[in-house]
Amino acid sequence: MANKFVQVEFLTTEGGRIKAQGSAGISLLEVAQGAGMPLEGTCEGQMACSTCHVVVAPDWFAKLPPASADEEDMLDLAAAVTATSRLSCQIRLTEELDGLLVRIPGESRDMQRR
Repeated sequence: MANKFVQVEFLTTEGGRIKAQGSAGISLLEVAQGAGMPLEGTCEGQMACSTCHVVVAPDWFAKLPPASADEEDMLDLAAAVTATSRLSCQIRLTEELDGLLVRIPGESRDMQRR
């Protein structure tokens, strides 16, 4: 059976909307970087930084698995954290997340300029 594609929509810091898709099972960070979002992901998904911080739309936040204590600790280091903040490297796309809406925080940085 072929991988199911999951649709994701990013709200940019400029107020734009970017639609992207990725295969079920990959991280939201991979989809974001592929769509040109300014998420550095310095630690490459090892949860040792907070450079992939996103804000999940409230309607979608409850559909995500809870953040681990380690993820919560990393979010403490991120700028502009909200009640629905997550690290995009820790969100794996599933069919249930088709249509996921996330906002790129105004404080995001991508020194690698992907």
